[in-house]
Amino acid sequence: MADTATYELAVVYHPDLEIDLEKAEKQVEKLVADAGGKITETDNWGKRKLAYKIGSHEHGVYVFYTLDLPGEGVASLNDALNITDEVIRFLITKPDLKKIAKAEEMKTKRDKRMADNAESSDDSDDDEDEE
Repeated sequence: MADTATYELAVVYHPDLEIDLEKAEKQVEKLVADAGGKITETDNWGKRKLAYKIGSHEHGVYVFYTLDLPGEGVASLNDALNITDEVIRFLITKPDLKKIAKAEEMKTKRDKRMADNAESSDDSDDDEDEE
């Protein structure tokens, strides 16, 4: 198997599939496997209103996948999703892992700083109560 990279796949499914989404998700799983990859994480956002109509649809079921996929598999997955009736829109992206790591590091620092500030303000509140 070729070297795999991490990709994100955002899929907007036909809104009528909200109840029976499992079959469509299994089909996408199979397409990813056929392209030489595997799904490592799934995040189902449920049925949402679209920003604009796609065909006659005003709503869609949003599901986000994290994939490990070889570079050559992206084109075949793209082609396969294009002819899948249940999928009304999709987007395959390669996340910038360095930026994600940096953002998480900054968030951790911010949370620590906020916790320190909360502690120091709690201490100053105690001092005012004693006076």
